[in-house]
Amino acid sequence: MKKVILSAFMLLGLALSAQAQDISKNALGLRLGDNDGFGGEISYQRGLGGNNRLELDLGWRNSKDVDAFKLTGLYQWVWNIEGGFNWYAGVGGGVGSWSYDKNGFSDDGTILFVAGDLGIEYNFNEAPIQLSLDIRPELYFNSDDYREDSFGPDIALGIRYRF
Repeated sequence: MKKVILSAFMLLGLALSAQAQDISKNALGLRLGDNDGFGGEISYQRGLGGNNRLELDLGWRNSKDVDAFKLTGLYQWVWNIEGGFNWYAGVGGGVGSWSYDKNGFSDDGTILFVAGDLGIEYNFNEAPIQLSLDIRPELYFNSDDYREDSFGPDIALGIRYRF
């Protein structure tokens, strides 16, 4: 029984070490998504180690009646799948502002939020380009009627230049 347990731990250690990879030191680009209206974010990623990084996004959202700006910071863990593909997960939060204008009624406010992040990315070998697709569920605090349910799922496509 000891041999089975020891073998299982050795196999787990081998699998985890095979998942580690070197990620780009820096990546800069755009993240285009939909959360209360289509919008984009200027996205910067900074590698912090072999399999983790910090992502900062400055973005805007524009819908029929609501416009919003937000700054998001995320700490992410990255795991290699195979052939240039990685998957990642992260946690973080941010701050933003919004304005509402419809039928002569207008309002504005500030939002604070916590966020999770789950996605997949592809790093091209031929060029320093990265494509990603992720979902970032956001839970808003102090939303001042920004959303009735205080929850916003943000699904986005990203393209970044790695350097």
